[in-house]
Amino acid sequence: MEVIPAVDIMRGKVVRLLRGNPKQRTSYEHLGDPVHLAMRWEAEGARLIHVIDLDAALGVGRNLKTIKLILKSIKVPLQVGGGIRTLNLAGHILSLGVNRIILGSLAFSNPSAIETLINEFGGERVAVALDHKGGTVMFRGWKASSGISVEEAAENFREKGVKIFLVTSTDRDGTLLGPDVKVLSSLCRKDYRIIAAGGVRSIDDLLELKRLGVWGTVVGKALYEGKFSLGEALKAVMNN
Repeated sequence: MEVIPAVDIMRGKVVRLLRGNPKQRTSYEHLGDPVHLAMRWEAEGARLIHVIDLDAALGVGRNLKTIKLILKSIKVPLQVGGGIRTLNLAGHILSLGVNRIILGSLAFSNPSAIETLINEFGGERVAVALDHKGGTVMFRGWKASSGISVEEAAENFREKGVKIFLVTSTDRDGTLLGPDVKVLSSLCRKDYRIIAAGGVRSIDDLLELKRLGVWGTVVGKALYEGKFSLGEALKAVMNN
């Protein structure tokens, strides 16, 4: 299982939101700017880094300049998400050299765009975000409910060629309350390739997710707040 450290960007700075609420944000400027944090994760052994443009997700700006600087500053692959809501923008970000984009709202508003991107760039470079509240998929910055279950959405997108799903519990994101094992285990039993996100607080959580069969786990707040180091997490997952 991949342990994927996060770099969440708002107004050019590293922050974390509680359950996606911009009014409940914590700044982690003491860790450095987003570029230096990405460089730190690379130095500590990350094989993939998860970058989210929170301003773009919330529709209040875009941090493409910072993302370009990260790309120039590190060699490990990036997966980038947040506010990628048009086919042109998705293609542009992939053309910059981003390894994978994460699509939420676009996937639901224009499913044919997903097929177009997969045909042009390949299935490894496009992931669909299944952000959910109580098992129901949310989109548009977690403000709108799709009215469909995570399992139903995953099956629909798999039929369109999607190989990778980022599954985030909106109730747990940024809370350090532990991952939503129930939803994740249901998906893993159906052999989806899952990147889990939301709530990870300990190495024990990571090991539990590995046992479930998730392909990767995004870790943000737990690393930012020193619950464990990236090196400790990578070693534990490798050895257990």
